[in-house]
Amino acid sequence: MKIKHFFTLAIIAVAAVQGMAQNSAASAIDKYFASYVEDKRFSVVYISPKLFQMIGKIDTKILDMENDAEAKAVLEMAKDLQGLRILTTDETPEAFYKEAKAKINTKEYEVLMTVRDKDGDNVEFLIKETNNIISELLLLSSGDDEFVLLSFMGTLDLNKITRLAKEIEKK
Repeated sequence: MKIKHFFTLAIIAVAAVQGMAQNSAASAIDKYFASYVEDKRFSVVYISPKLFQMIGKIDTKILDMENDAEAKAVLEMAKDLQGLRILTTDETPEAFYKEAKAKINTKEYEVLMTVRDKDGDNVEFLIKETNNIISELLLLSSGDDEFVLLSFMGTLDLNKITRLAKEIEKK
């Protein structure tokens, strides 16, 4: 899968998680994230619901994208995103990966995909889903050089994800 397509799908997934996150308990990243926000070993990213709302309101005509179905699909999904949190470090990535796996109640999540390669890199995509509504997409990743914990929160609509995937496939 091309990197562009991977990130587009990730953005779409994030956009769909908004509504459920407001009514549910704290996300996995919130639980894990809090203890490392001020830790200088970590890079921290937080994108607020407001930014996703603003992105969802972008006028495609102004950006000369009114005929770009993929862009429209991404913007439609962004409206439903409640937030994005990313926590990364290059110090002892495997130790932080194991700590995250121990702290995060993975029984609340369903594994979508797991990748382990011969170089020791681990990547896991997990979702929190209730009644066919995905409220959180969680990425855990570690390798020799970096640990990444990423959480998309909102309401992920599988129909919107499918529409976006179809638009990406056309290109």
